Amino acid sequence: MAVCEGEGVLRLKRETMAIPMLRAAMISHSQSQPLIHSISAIYETAKRRKRVVFSSSSSSELNPVIRSEVSFCVGTCLIPHPKKVNTGGEDAFFVSNYNGGVIAVADGVSGWAEEDVDPSLFPRELLANASNFVGDEEQVNYDPQILIRKAHAATFSTGSATVIVAMLEKNGTLKIANVGDCGLRLIRNGHVVFSTSPQEHYFDCPFQLSSERVGQTYLDAAVCNVELIQGDTIVMGSDGLFDNVFDHEIVPTIVRYKDVAEAAKALANLASSHAMDSNFDSPYSLEARSRGFEPPLWKKILGMKLTGGKLDDITVIVGQIVSS
Repeated sequence: MAVCEGEGVLRLKRETMAIPMLRAAMISHSQSQPLIHSISAIYETAKRRKRVVFSSSSSSELNPVIRSEVSFCVGTCLIPHPKKVNTGGEDAFFVSNYNGGVIAVADGVSGWAEEDVDPSLFPRELLANASNFVGDEEQVNYDPQILIRKAHAATFSTGSATVIVAMLEKNGTLKIANVGDCGLRLIRNGHVVFSTSPQEHYFDCPFQLSSERVGQTYLDAAVCNVELIQGDTIVMGSDGLFDNVFDHEIVPTIVRYKDVAEAAKALANLASSHAMDSNFDSPYSLEARSRGFEPPLWKKILGMKLTGGKLDDITVIVGQIVSS
């Protein structure tokens, strides 16, 4: 059984403000245990040494360049759905300093609540398992697709979730595996030069790992490698971010902050603000209109179009490549 969130429903009236939660911690290179957080959002700065990389903003011209070692600094912020603040929402994420660094986001499918199942349990257990397996070189081989397979096989909670995992090699190669509509953007020189694409069965019903046999598996993951260079910024998030914030809003938001924790918080707050704005023409409402969904009758009578953000849990991870 694939349980999806309410198809094509745009929540147009919002009265409760989501509450951002932010913590801070520094991870030294000597620490070996990965960290996972799902109820309260915890900011984690991880500095790890890596050799460099190459890449060009032009896909047709790649020029390998050897550079000095770099470090990966990561900031995170999670804002639960306004009605789920007390429980922390149904998103989960983890950041690990293993090898070059690992970041991951999972989004529990809220439709399971209709079956009296807590939608947060599956994504939390999934990423807890992923954090346990991330250092298993023999079985995982630092491969995000295999990590998803191992974590999914070890998850016994009922439910389903979308998930994205990105694993950074010390040479600067970022390996990505994605199932569903969590996403990642690579920002270089003030431009989004790479983005993942959402996978879905139909509008508002994404691919998802599930406790049921009919769900997707690691074999359905979209897999790719991206070469990072000093100065690049990675933005990873649940669909609560990308349904409410356009790519052209992400860049000017993060460049205002030198601190990646503040950048993550600013993006999450922007997404939360858009989600509660019934007049904002969000990525979600644009997609809904393109799929043929129409506004309520009273709006049609007044000649108004379908607009509004999407209330949801919002998870944001911002990672910056800096010289060590």
